Amino acid sequence: MTNQTWSPERIGDLTGRTAYITGGNSGIGWETALVLARHGARVVLAGRSRAKLDEAAHGLRAAVRNAAVETSLLDLGSLASIRTTAAHVAATETIDWLFNNAGVMNVPDRRTTTDGFELTFGTNHLGHFALTAGLLPALLRAEAPRVITVSAIAGTWRSGRLTDLQSTRRYSAMAAYAKSKRANIVFAQELARRGSGTKLTSIAVHPGSALTNLQRHSTGPISRLVIALTRRAVMGTPEGAAWPSLYAATSPDVVNGGFYGPAANNQTAGTPKPVALPKDADDAGRLWEESERLTDTKYDL
Repeated sequence: MTNQTWSPERIGDLTGRTAYITGGNSGIGWETALVLARHGARVVLAGRSRAKLDEAAHGLRAAVRNAAVETSLLDLGSLASIRTTAAHVAATETIDWLFNNAGVMNVPDRRTTTDGFELTFGTNHLGHFALTAGLLPALLRAEAPRVITVSAIAGTWRSGRLTDLQSTRRYSAMAAYAKSKRANIVFAQELARRGSGTKLTSIAVHPGSALTNLQRHSTGPISRLVIALTRRAVMGTPEGAAWPSLYAATSPDVVNGGFYGPAANNQTAGTPKPVALPKDADDAGRLWEESERLTDTKYDL
């Protein structure tokens, strides 16, 4: 199997394996769950709205006969919620794949999480940092666990430099997003390095460009016009945007600490391939230590 010819049709039987997917009730997360369920995996959809989770689970069961689907209430903007949920899952589950998939984007003004973190960075990076640590016992029970952290093309932008992490000096919606997505990549790399003596594999992916609920803060008149004009020519679909995540979870060709994204149309769509990593090696240790401090979290690797 090579990434030049890979598609989800190449995924084998996944019966007996479990995926925990943050943001699994919509968009890329739901599409990821759909494919995994079709191949026999048990999927756990994690999100903060019980009604949306139940609706998403119902949709999966309607799409896949005998789908094994469960839900997990989780608010990535609340450390208390993360700790409560992670403690329950860690005590009761074996997780083969953790998809750090949920995220917020383009929040128009600086807002904060329950714990006072800047909302975009706090949700996209710090929430997943704390969740992954809490779920380690469940992951390490699996035979070959993988953590797939979903970043974005924005994570490679210059505006994603890991300075002023909380955007306290100056807030820019897209800079905050790029920073959080850069942190996702650096976190995945550092988790791979720190977990190199274990059976854990950590991979970062970016989905290319697809119109999903992530753009809900970008729906003013001008944004709607731009999206309408470019969607067909530039944007991929949520289905295709899930391919890098699915590839990272199931392909034997992925490398621990690797970064994968779509190959076609300037990395906006298509079959997954390795993507050049941003050069943030010097920032990895500092980001990790700051994330531990802010979330009061320690990794037991």
